[in-house]
Amino acid sequence: MSSEGATGRLKGLRPRGKPAAPSDGWRELVTPEGVDLRLKVGAYVERFVALLLDFLILLGALVAFSILALIVAWATKASWVTEALGVVWLLGVFVIRNFYFLIFEIQPRAATPGKRVMGLRVVAADGGRLTADAVFARNAMREVEVVLPLTFFLARGDGVDAVLVTLGAIWTGTFVLFPLFNRDRRRLGDLAAGTIVVKSPRKLLQPDLADTERAAAQGVSFSHAQLDVYGIKELHVLEEVLRGGERKAIAEVASRIRAKIGWDGAADIPDRTFLNAYYAGLRGRLESRMLFGRRRRDKFDVD
Repeated sequence: MSSEGATGRLKGLRPRGKPAAPSDGWRELVTPEGVDLRLKVGAYVERFVALLLDFLILLGALVAFSILALIVAWATKASWVTEALGVVWLLGVFVIRNFYFLIFEIQPRAATPGKRVMGLRVVAADGGRLTADAVFARNAMREVEVVLPLTFFLARGDGVDAVLVTLGAIWTGTFVLFPLFNRDRRRLGDLAAGTIVVKSPRKLLQPDLADTERAAAQGVSFSHAQLDVYGIKELHVLEEVLRGGERKAIAEVASRIRAKIGWDGAADIPDRTFLNAYYAGLRGRLESRMLFGRRRRDKFDVD
């Protein structure tokens, strides 16, 4: 299986079920197992607010780092220390500015703090795994999409210089507004990296799936080898399928899991009971492995 939004296959970017208007924001997600999920593309305003929040966090980090450097320089009062701190400050600013987005988006949640607040995350538009190369590419383009327009907008000039600055501001301004002109609200960085930003909304806590139908599933057990077939991302998709409650999806996933793990137990176990039992077993197995520092992200992550 694949993670919610992070893996699977976006086929034609069409909404599931009844045809919907092109601007409704919903897109079809079909996992390799044939499970049909839906994702909603992040709105332009949501993405802008998320970026603004991230910039505020960046500004706060830069201010705190600068104050710390000034305090150290004032306390030492040595010229060579001041010069060394200047170099360290420049390196710190470079790292904070260029690696903030990269570090957060390369994580399993694939979202910066700003995106998390707005309920957004980055996924691969082609349905594959979100790779480090893709995250690097989409963030490298931010220099062109954000820094370059700001440079022109803040620039001043007279005569010919003023005309060039104005033309440059207009030209680079189209980069900022580019997500408004495509239905998936992808910026240039998303196109270059093959990514898309989707909604990953917070849900009210529902009853723990591991406790659901626990009595009915007491006699169902799995070996470590059967549980080690999948990882954290697959656990998330399984949870999504169980919470969705669609019989067809539950039947398809149960059938594929049985085949994948080589299930030779009772054949009369209801699909939902089987999936709840497997969910509880898989979660317990993953949690126990994490206690020993072994975190398996997905079925492709081999120890």
